[in-house]
Amino acid sequence: MDIQVFSDVVCPWCYIGTVRLDRVLAELGLEATVHYRPFMLDPDTPPEGFNVAEDLRRKYGVDPRRLWARAEAQARDSGLELDLARQAMSYPTAAAHTLLRHAGPRGSQRALARALFEAYFQDALNIADPEVLGPLAARHGFTEDDARRLVGDPAELQDSRRAAAEAIGMGIQGAPFFILGGKIAFSGAQPEEVFRQALEEARD
Repeated sequence: MDIQVFSDVVCPWCYIGTVRLDRVLAELGLEATVHYRPFMLDPDTPPEGFNVAEDLRRKYGVDPRRLWARAEAQARDSGLELDLARQAMSYPTAAAHTLLRHAGPRGSQRALARALFEAYFQDALNIADPEVLGPLAARHGFTEDDARRLVGDPAELQDSRRAAAEAIGMGIQGAPFFILGGKIAFSGAQPEEVFRQALEEARD
């Protein structure tokens, strides 16, 4: 089965959705080719990033811990310990998406996506920094030199931004967004039961 996943590395619900997809695929014993496609929650993120808590306070006027609590509880339901206060910053993701685009032909895209989520959310690393991305990519089919060359190439970064814009053009307004077997599409980090039903329907 071919599965398309539109996601962004700095999106906690994308991380949760990825974990849920992997859990249900393993539970059902389904073999799938999972393609991660670029989506950018904030394509205008400055190169230095921005403080997530300050941004949420400015937008919603509430303690960000109230907003984080639901995502953290949902993550725990799927066996993922997530502390969203650990990562203070949001960073631009064109470089990470560039690596994911090139990981596809190497067959390592799915593992790289999980590694990027873990680096950002669990290790609180700057996933826009070539010094972070080089060693990380080297564990998933790249050489460090190749990875640094790709994430430092303005044309490659623009291709990633263009691909993210194409997702908007397809009518995808948020992430994560899943397309299963070219037949069934849904948005959001749905409960595992929804993933299970959708995967079984797409399979059958």
